[in-house]
Amino acid sequence: MIRVLLVEDSATMRHHLRESLAADPELQVVGEAADGGEAVELVGRLRPDVVTMDMMLPTMSGLVATEHIMAEHPTPILVVSSADRRELFSTYNALAAGAVDVLEKPRGDATDSGWGRRLCAAVRLVSRIRVITHPRARLDGRGRPGVEAAAVVPLPAADTLRAVVLGASTGGPGALTELLRALPSGFLPPVLCVQHIAASEPFAVAFSDWLAGQTGRDVTYARDRTPVGALAGRVVLAPPDRHMLVRDGLLRISDAPPRHSCRPSVDVLFESVAAEFGTSAAGCLLTGMGRDGAEGLLAMRARGAVTFAQDEASCVVYGMPREAALLGAAAYVLPPMKMAARLVELQLAGSRR
Repeated sequence: MIRVLLVEDSATMRHHLRESLAADPELQVVGEAADGGEAVELVGRLRPDVVTMDMMLPTMSGLVATEHIMAEHPTPILVVSSADRRELFSTYNALAAGAVDVLEKPRGDATDSGWGRRLCAAVRLVSRIRVITHPRARLDGRGRPGVEAAAVVPLPAADTLRAVVLGASTGGPGALTELLRALPSGFLPPVLCVQHIAASEPFAVAFSDWLAGQTGRDVTYARDRTPVGALAGRVVLAPPDRHMLVRDGLLRISDAPPRHSCRPSVDVLFESVAAEFGTSAAGCLLTGMGRDGAEGLLAMRARGAVTFAQDEASCVVYGMPREAALLGAAAYVLPPMKMAARLVELQLAGSRR
């Protein structure tokens, strides 16, 4: 049985969650909380396998409750939230604090058909994720001590760095924030990013504004046929449910079939950048479930690009980076902040050539 704790202040919504989960014989609701403080206490006492977390709660918000849970009793958290803009930003803050996925609440229209099945599937998926004491959630020094990355050999002399590509899935909002914050304001190579957002379009569209606010960088969604050379200093995201790639110096947007059940796909972006920029690119594969991006990172390395995979200790889910490591696709295995330092070194090395 997968043991679930429901955290929701609305009695009506808690009933809906309870009834939806009851349809799956392998899911068991072991407790319910109407505010964040009660949720933290129940997680410590009941030790559920999964927590469904509302964001807008009395006494203690869902975000603060998430931070406490991930500091004290790390548990997979599925955020069940509305698409209200204020709640969207709280949702992304919770994902950065260690929550692992998000499901939009029922809207009260035709899109609600099958919502209960989607909830059960999301709870099952989240239950398989091995979570850690999240770095942002180590309140007043509690939790696991920081892990120092192993020493790595110096970076090779680089061509001018024309593009940096990032790929992330589960746990990505936090990892992307950490990496992008560590890049100086004068970092000019365009940063092209695929982040899997397993949620409805309102959640995905708000991600660019949230990431810009978290990092202080210019973050936008890609527009078809934009010259990559015109994107200096900017972070560009693949649009929801569209592939992003580079061809003939232009960003291209595609509705081609998914790769590894993913659209946008990290592999599609990485493979195109390998062909387009070769030694003038760098690729970083961050936390996420599955294998999307591993083969693309290998293609980049084969064409002379500098390649990075996130280390297991800092990953929310060591899936995609692990696949890259097994393939020999990553020249360097580092936490996001150290990737950023290496990218700065690459930029400086290229500018001196």
